Amino acid sequence: MASFQLDGKRVAVTGAASGIGRAIANRFAHAGAEVILLDLNAARVQEAAAAIASETSGRLLAIALDVSEESSIATAFGQIAESGGLDVLINSAGVAHVGSILSTAPFDFDRLYRINVRGTYLAMQAAIPLMERRNAGVILNMASIAATCGLNDRFAYSMTKGAVLAMTLSVAKDCLPLNIRCNCISPARVHTPFVDGFLANNYPGQEAEMMQKLAAAQPIGRMGTPEEIAHLALFLASDEASFITGTDYPIDGGFLTLR
Repeated sequence: MASFQLDGKRVAVTGAASGIGRAIANRFAHAGAEVILLDLNAARVQEAAAAIASETSGRLLAIALDVSEESSIATAFGQIAESGGLDVLINSAGVAHVGSILSTAPFDFDRLYRINVRGTYLAMQAAIPLMERRNAGVILNMASIAATCGLNDRFAYSMTKGAVLAMTLSVAKDCLPLNIRCNCISPARVHTPFVDGFLANNYPGQEAEMMQKLAAAQPIGRMGTPEEIAHLALFLASDEASFITGTDYPIDGGFLTLR
């Protein structure tokens, strides 16, 4: 019998149109899950769902969602409830920001809070009652090594990921009687479209050189890939991880311990 399968499970993934969220949606669909892709960009989330559907036999549903807006969350999760309920929630939607406390404007601080913190809170709050109906469920949040170590010029981002970690622990404790597990993943630098865009905007003509510098920051000598994060997410969402809750899983190429 194959390990790490999600046959018959309904999984909602926020931030599913690109990067880590899309990789998770793709991996979970290949593992037999019915995946609900949620993203702010309606066209891109539809495209992602169509691309994944062309490679798998599972059912996929794409829903446009603004995680920071309560009304948008209510509409999306109402649709999820009506179409079959929910077993697993992956909170992958998030935005990054470069800046120290002195250079971070209140607008940017509030923007990161609304998406990374409020968005994670609202999605969990909407998902838990659906899981409670099944007397089982899994929540997996995307934190970061920034939650537990100091990083230069990542003030607002670190603030939000620290909050995600704290929320994960609190929800894991509160949801023990509901048979709902809650964990988070803390990646180091992962090569996503954000990295490419950051280099193109800030280091035009020096992208290759700067890419190498960013890769070398991990002791293992390279960035992670979205697919590697998706493999860990699949394990934590599967029945093989049924004894794991309230845990933060670094996936960082040795960044936290080997620098």
